Amino acid sequence: MASLPPDEATSILDAPFGAALGERYLVYALSTITARSLPDLRDGLKPVHRRLLWAMRLLRLNPDQAYKKCARVVGDVIGKYHPHGDQSVYDAMVRLAQDFALRVPLVDGQGNFGNIDGDNAAAMRYTEARLTDAAIRLMDGLDEEAVPFRATYNGEEEEPEIFPGLFPNLLVNGASGIAVGMATSIPPHNPAEVVDAALALLADPDTDEAALLGFVTGPDFPTGGVLVEPAASIAEAYRTGRGSFRLRARWSVEDQGRGTWTIIVSEIPYQVLKGKLIEQLAELIAEKKLPILADIADESAESLRIVITPRSRNVDPAMLMESLFKLTDLEVRVPLNMNVLDEGRPGVLGLKSVIAKWLVHQRGVLLARSRYRLGRIEARLEVLGGLLKAYLNLDEVIRIIREADDAKAELIAAFALTDVQAEAILNMRLRSLRKLEEIEITRENKALTEEARGLKALIASEALQTERLAADLGRLREAYGPTTLLGRRRTSVEAAPQVTIVPIEAMIEKEPITVICSAKGWIRAMKGHIDLASAEALKFKEGDGPAHAFHAQTTDRLVLAASDGRFYTLMPDRLPGGRGLGEPVRLMIDLAEGTDIVALFAHRPDARLLLAASDGRGFQVEAGELLAETRKGRQVMSPKAGARLKLVRWIAPADDMVAVIGENRKLLVFPLTELPQMRSGQGVSLQKYKDGGLSDARTFVMAEGLSWPMGGGSGRTRTESDLTFWKGARASAGRMPPTGFPRDNLFTP
Repeated sequence: MASLPPDEATSILDAPFGAALGERYLVYALSTITARSLPDLRDGLKPVHRRLLWAMRLLRLNPDQAYKKCARVVGDVIGKYHPHGDQSVYDAMVRLAQDFALRVPLVDGQGNFGNIDGDNAAAMRYTEARLTDAAIRLMDGLDEEAVPFRATYNGEEEEPEIFPGLFPNLLVNGASGIAVGMATSIPPHNPAEVVDAALALLADPDTDEAALLGFVTGPDFPTGGVLVEPAASIAEAYRTGRGSFRLRARWSVEDQGRGTWTIIVSEIPYQVLKGKLIEQLAELIAEKKLPILADIADESAESLRIVITPRSRNVDPAMLMESLFKLTDLEVRVPLNMNVLDEGRPGVLGLKSVIAKWLVHQRGVLLARSRYRLGRIEARLEVLGGLLKAYLNLDEVIRIIREADDAKAELIAAFALTDVQAEAILNMRLRSLRKLEEIEITRENKALTEEARGLKALIASEALQTERLAADLGRLREAYGPTTLLGRRRTSVEAAPQVTIVPIEAMIEKEPITVICSAKGWIRAMKGHIDLASAEALKFKEGDGPAHAFHAQTTDRLVLAASDGRFYTLMPDRLPGGRGLGEPVRLMIDLAEGTDIVALFAHRPDARLLLAASDGRGFQVEAGELLAETRKGRQVMSPKAGARLKLVRWIAPADDMVAVIGENRKLLVFPLTELPQMRSGQGVSLQKYKDGGLSDARTFVMAEGLSWPMGGGSGRTRTESDLTFWKGARASAGRMPPTGFPRDNLFTP
């Protein structure tokens, strides 16, 4: 192997791979957290948003100026400040302009910037933008050295580290993002409420969270809706900085005449795409998941309008909507995770901490701007002082300028001027020697002296700073007050109505049906309770045959048991009709490959069943534990490797004994009390086998004896009343059954 050049050889580090990888991943993680995903507490912005607004400011895209192409803005951002993909930068810009995404948009867009349906914005070469008044407020103070600046990534430009403006953007517009090992999710809030809470905390720093919730009643989403989260839950979420809010669509009943009505949805939850919501509602109708829902129509134009038509005018509108809230995104959970950057460090803060730290930042900005202004005033007062001396000694000044070889030095010596003052006198125009100009300079000097005195007092007094901040916040509240278009609260906070949700099956008209499932898993439901022995009922595909057939009602729930121990729930009203040969049950549930259908029956509430596996293990289970809410079913029995669920038997209320027979033709009878009742698991051993496994099992009443069918198709049964010979402890081997017991080792054919 050739040796490396000396320079490359000395650059090789001998270090454990894990340590080197961890160190580099930590650098990446910190970069993602601090420079990409989490917003800063002080201005509520991520770097990409801050750079977008800064670039637009430099392009002079003020609210009173003309729009410019978004492509121009994106080009400046990625070329000077944010060297990332243009599409990701444009997507961030689009969100800043969407009035359904931001409570107070920071970009005024012209063109197609997407919509609530989920349609994407037009390409950046077609859209135009400029800043909004809120963005200007957020950047107010950048020209007054209110915040530090830093060099851009290539060192050619400068950009602000933070925005100084007095606009509570973090809470008003919220934020969301996923970093490495942490995330943030802050919903939007009403600007007037946030300002009111800030004013209360400014007046009394000891104001507690409960008092602040008198101002901030909850999130205020740009798309409106109804917040139905309990007050205690809201208070706890704001106290800890973590929680969630239950948000519903806003709806009303519209009378259609003659006793008919429809429901009009005028506002949908935040970040729910209307197109996706319409698909969910249409799916409910297509799959008959909500029988009381007849039709859905989207009549939205400039305002949102979704029309929901009930199946019958006798349906309770509140009950229909409660069902839709449960089944669709008409109700969502909006998370709260106030994980923000506080002085460059991530942390989860409560509402009071967020507002208090924002006020600390604003106090610092006020001091920085005051010092900057004071410095500018003092510089101007220095010039004005020299000009006033010149006016008082105008003839002498003119003489020195005309006759002296070094007029500047002569002026400094003659009137005790500074270099700046002498330079200002020498730069005066002749027209400035008017008497009127002297009066103006005197007036300006007096005004600036008074302003400087006020600024010095402001810098030295926290009370004056508090008073100034309160006045500034008061003006901000006027701009975004409750009566303004942007300040009007859109999301109402209400208590969830107490509506009894009727189970879906209770909404289905009760009718008798006959459920038939073939050996290969083709299922159908025929109307009425037909004769199970009829030729029509037992008609199957070629090569297929009967397996399960029973009478039920359309309001029943059907339970299907698979050989892998999973139980599935089917609704009879959704089964295919009996005119054809049915449909594969695997299209309705996620039945694993290679599994067989062991049992199919109508669910009986408050009943018990005996489950047994092929290896002779089993247990009792409540019927309610078998119901599943999803296509994946519920794992009730977990057979050991090589075993499978063999049988499912109902247990009558009076049954007190268990009879088990194995493939070895040994019969065992033991008390039912020895068989545990479980919710799930492998179960316990019912009978001991040297060879083979379980053949059949059932429960019975000891006093009535054990019965089994006699052969020959006679329909007669035989009952053995004295079972002392076969009675034993659970998990015993058992004895040969009585003479005449069926040769197939089954208690029932």
